[in-house]
Amino acid sequence: MNDLDFWREAWTAGRVASHVKGPDKTLETHWPSLRVAPGRRVLVPLCGKSDDLAWLGSHGYISVGIEISEIACREFFAERGVQPALTARGAFVKWQGCGVTLLLGDFFDLDDTYDAAVDRGALVAFSPSERVRYVNHLKARLAPDSPMLLVTIEFDAAREGGPPYPVFPDEVQQLFPGSTELARGPLQRARWERIGGADAVVWAAHVAGTGRGAVYRT
Repeated sequence: MNDLDFWREAWTAGRVASHVKGPDKTLETHWPSLRVAPGRRVLVPLCGKSDDLAWLGSHGYISVGIEISEIACREFFAERGVQPALTARGAFVKWQGCGVTLLLGDFFDLDDTYDAAVDRGALVAFSPSERVRYVNHLKARLAPDSPMLLVTIEFDAAREGGPPYPVFPDEVQQLFPGSTELARGPLQRARWERIGGADAVVWAAHVAGTGRGAVYRT
């Protein structure tokens, strides 16, 4: 089973955690520092039913999430009382409504170009053996010098297996050279407390993307 199949089955089995309790101000706090102009196309890979999609859409961005699970797509719109429009779009099914586009399908089939990205669960969702493949495809989908907000998790991998998997600063710098750490703090959830704690780390990165003018179709 590859990583995407794992997450599809996790949604089907109800093993994916629901939204974090209480307000999450990560985008509100850190996104402005990336200076992404409204109207830009923002890619959110492996988005689940993240509230980030709606936040971006409500602040004037073209918010495009990529998700492998139909359950996550359906719940995202159902929780907002929206009936999305569904259309075929290449290898994907496009779900569209409330200012948000979700592309249901395999991230590695994506072939458009985007202006910025938010990764709050994609990099850590891939095992170390698949991480470079993910990053290479992400870079191929981003215009040169695209800003990205990245959130990683750090914990003792000897005490807890993934996914999600820990990603430490040296690897972030290898994958996204020149990234800047913006903030870090403990994850206050029972799973992480049981293993002695884990930190979430917020990064600003400018990705040396290789996208070259692909046709915008979302």
